[in-house]
Amino acid sequence: MNSELNVDQATLVNAWQERLPTILKPGDRAEVAPDEGDPNAIRIHIGAAGRQEYSFDFQCTYVDTREVKVDLIDVERDGATTDERNENVQGMIGDYTRHIHECAQALQQITHQ
Repeated sequence: MNSELNVDQATLVNAWQERLPTILKPGDRAEVAPDEGDPNAIRIHIGAAGRQEYSFDFQCTYVDTREVKVDLIDVERDGATTDERNENVQGMIGDYTRHIHECAQALQQITHQ
């Protein structure tokens, strides 16, 4: 059952900006912005808590009202692009991807109208 997303991007961005920080670990920071190239997608920037200064950029695209596809765009450490194949970084990417999916589930009352 594929159903089309009937929520405007600004509403999505606001809902994600409100909800995502409550799902992330304390100290992590999240910024959510519209994806200029795709009205069914948002961009998520997560600044990881801790001294290592990791930050992650994801594109989150709504496949339908219930399912999102999450793509890693970039990983930085201290403001410089870093190798995301590192085992520690892979673990963080996996955690954040799960948190993004969890947030999408929590927002289904908005997207599944």
